Amino acid sequence: YVATPQLENWLYHDALHGLADGTPQPLSAQIAVAEEATQGNLRLLAVRPAPAMGETTRIMFVDPSLGESESRAIFVDPISLRVKGDMTVYGTSGILPLRQWIDHAHRSLLLGDSGRLYSELAASWMWVAALGGIALWAMTRPKRRINNVLQNHRRLHVTLGWGLLLGMLLFSATGLTWSQWAGGNVDKMRAAFGWWTPQVNTLLHGEAPMAHDPHAGHHMDGMAMQHQSVLQPAQFDLVLAVARQTGLNASRLEIRPPVSKERAWTVNEIDRRWPTQVDAVAIDGATMQVVDRTRFADFPLMAKLTRWGVDFHMGVLFGLANQLLLVGFGCALCVTIGVG
Repeated sequence: YVATPQLENWLYHDALHGLADGTPQPLSAQIAVAEEATQGNLRLLAVRPAPAMGETTRIMFVDPSLGESESRAIFVDPISLRVKGDMTVYGTSGILPLRQWIDHAHRSLLLGDSGRLYSELAASWMWVAALGGIALWAMTRPKRRINNVLQNHRRLHVTLGWGLLLGMLLFSATGLTWSQWAGGNVDKMRAAFGWWTPQVNTLLHGEAPMAHDPHAGHHMDGMAMQHQSVLQPAQFDLVLAVARQTGLNASRLEIRPPVSKERAWTVNEIDRRWPTQVDAVAIDGATMQVVDRTRFADFPLMAKLTRWGVDFHMGVLFGLANQLLLVGFGCALCVTIGVG
């Protein structure tokens, strides 16, 4: 699970990369190529412009034949306008098929709801086991040092337990936010204390937006869209230019068209590496004026901690260092269990 970014980059290299030299074509031209590849029969869900030269643009469509939270992604080289890939992606995070399979294995052991119940049970009790182990050590530690195999194993178990304590508490807490049952209780607690993550208001008449769903990375909100207005591909270029002018400078962006004439376009920064870039703006497609925006710098502290905790759990917050730390944590935890 931790190594999937590198594995996906290797496995899907052709789809994720294009020409490194040349002039990128407008998003409208890239969208036209993607719509031709889908025969124009699917509704456009979102566009993720190429984050750097040599990488492809991801254009996602709602496909009724796919499962829940899945969409069809066409990968277009912005310079040559060649279709480099056509595959299913999952969730608003847009993970590719390999990571989707590993993600399901991580969350449910590929056993459906029974596996999710097992993984949720493990996450729910990890913090109890960690703190319980410290309590047992405090109550039963020998008064004098004894050198034998059993006591040496016990000392190693205790040393590793103390070293891993903070990580076990963190992974238990962040893992529960995604769980199927306990996650609902976490949502209620966040709502009670006002810990929701701010979300841009896309209603053009100023009504208050719905509270943000902390599980949004695991399903597609756009699947419920039924009355999307007619889209002009050229609008994507205009909306992107407005977003850049308002200060969205992350290399990784996602542009979503409105679900109806009463809604605004949204542009979201989706770079969750440190320093986190997840600002967002809502733009009126008729006037090209920004009607609402959120800045990560203005998020409440608990919303920031939630964002950082989840991204650390996934191994993306600090890049390779984060991944290596998680691998080391996993290996050390296995040793702790073994010698215990």
